[in-house]
Amino acid sequence: MSEKGTLYFFTGLAGAGKTTVGGLFYQRLKARNPEAVLIDGDVQRTAAGHSVPGVGVVQEDRYTTEARKAGAREMFQYCKGLTDQGKDVVVCSISMYREIRDWNRENIAHYREIYIKVTRETLYRRDQKGLYSSGAKNVVGVDLPYDEPERPDLVVENDGQETPETIVDRLETLFLEVRGK
Repeated sequence: MSEKGTLYFFTGLAGAGKTTVGGLFYQRLKARNPEAVLIDGDVQRTAAGHSVPGVGVVQEDRYTTEARKAGAREMFQYCKGLTDQGKDVVVCSISMYREIRDWNRENIAHYREIYIKVTRETLYRRDQKGLYSSGAKNVVGVDLPYDEPERPDLVVENDGQETPETIVDRLETLFLEVRGK
């Protein structure tokens, strides 16, 4: 059996920079390991029919607490299957529940959690999707609770002091060069 792969999980609130930083990290990982896989939470929800860009939620019941947990469990069980086969996986997703992140730590051999953290002011200023200024309901970190990661492998303060490239330089040194990826 080949060595197990690593799950690099980029988590944080909407607009924190998960997709930007995680996507750039994935590009660098993919250059070293062509079989690496990228899973973006927004893309996954759209592909699963949970929402449609520009239209919004297709079925409200998919945004209940239990439905969100079930979707996260399904995604990370899939990721475990990939890492068990030796694939490196980058996931960019809110994953708002501590129990999901705890499951990842307990069940995925090489799990790296990167918390992209920003201030509320930065979130409101960026607001690319209009989540914070539209009065939308069921927004994680606004009217839905967010279990802030308690023991991530790395916390990245992403309020604009560093460019995404500089952040990924640091991640590359910390996670890829150390493991010889």
